Amino acid sequence: MIIKDEQIMEQGFKKVNYWPKGYTVVLLIFLTTMEVFGFDNMSDSLITKEVFGIMPDGKKVNLFSLKNSSGLVVKITDYGGTVVSVQTPDRNGNSADIIIGYDSFEDLYHKNDSYFGVLVGRYANRIGNARFSLAGKEHVLSANNGDHHLHGGVKGNLDKVLWSSQIVDEKEQPRLRLTYHSSENSSEYSGNVDLQVDYSLTENNELVIEYRASSDKPTIINLTNHSYFNLLGLSDGDDPIENVLGHEVSINADFYTPVDETLIPTGEIISVKNTPMDFIAPKTIGLEIGSVSGGYDHNYVLNKTERDVLSLAAKVLEPKSGRTLTVLTTKPGLQFYTGNFLDGTQIGKYGKPIIKNGGFCMESQFFPNSPNQHHFPSPVLLPSETYTHKTVYKFGIKK
Repeated sequence: MIIKDEQIMEQGFKKVNYWPKGYTVVLLIFLTTMEVFGFDNMSDSLITKEVFGIMPDGKKVNLFSLKNSSGLVVKITDYGGTVVSVQTPDRNGNSADIIIGYDSFEDLYHKNDSYFGVLVGRYANRIGNARFSLAGKEHVLSANNGDHHLHGGVKGNLDKVLWSSQIVDEKEQPRLRLTYHSSENSSEYSGNVDLQVDYSLTENNELVIEYRASSDKPTIINLTNHSYFNLLGLSDGDDPIENVLGHEVSINADFYTPVDETLIPTGEIISVKNTPMDFIAPKTIGLEIGSVSGGYDHNYVLNKTERDVLSLAAKVLEPKSGRTLTVLTTKPGLQFYTGNFLDGTQIGKYGKPIIKNGGFCMESQFFPNSPNQHHFPSPVLLPSETYTHKTVYKFGIKK
């Protein structure tokens, strides 16, 4: 076995030889009962690490590869908790990356205004008029989306910071753990918040993301992942990115929160029945998108029998490739976004323009503008509480 030096030292093994250059042939002497990134565990999943880039202050940025025995590979960086790629096969066994966005640290650092793949917070989605009241005090936030506050604003937002990272080698499932201390002074929100996000890849082809947060003051919290999926897959050939309008989607929601012309919820919760918002039965994204002003960028009120229980949110099928995506979450809402603001000016993976409707997002969440709509599920986190949230993205194939 050939393992990079930094992997050896982090896992607690002694180095006893020294070639080839840049690597070390090693005798693995167990100092504890720890195994290497999941080998010999009950799970066949594996996590490896490589250098992805360097921050302006000289800190190293890492790229982690999560792999399972089915050949599924998910790459995640500790810069912004970003899902960089998901490599998964189609019905013919041809593997392709199904994540739209950037695959270099430089592009993610300098160009990622569309939130490709990132961990969003402290408050994902929009807060109307960039202000809200909490505990009798009005909080004024940055307005970075017209008059409104979007995805954590411009100060201390979680997709623009380097998280601390470690590989947690648990017996049944190794996981990548990211942690970050979001101080009150460095963010736009009240309270000093400690955040933890775990990523794991199961043998059932599930990318599991688990979020935790605690605060020393009352605050609001709403974390999500902003990956753009295109189940057709990307390739390094000459073919351009195809849009996702032919993907078949079902969303487990009888109701949604309508929005005004600036995409702020009106406060209503209305039925999807007999509207273009109805995805109870599967239909293609493109079937009625023309009847929705600007395209889909709406919060769905998920059908839940019990609060905070992991349950089905959505299913997606891409008919040509046979690739499927199933989303489950503990959160009450799901933002379905169809890449309406992408316009082809961003050059992504393989040097290809990222076109309008080139990807879709399934963002598990509290409802947008919840701090100002008190009949919506509350995003308030008290010092006596712990915020927890779990979302599962399950990848499959329909033959």
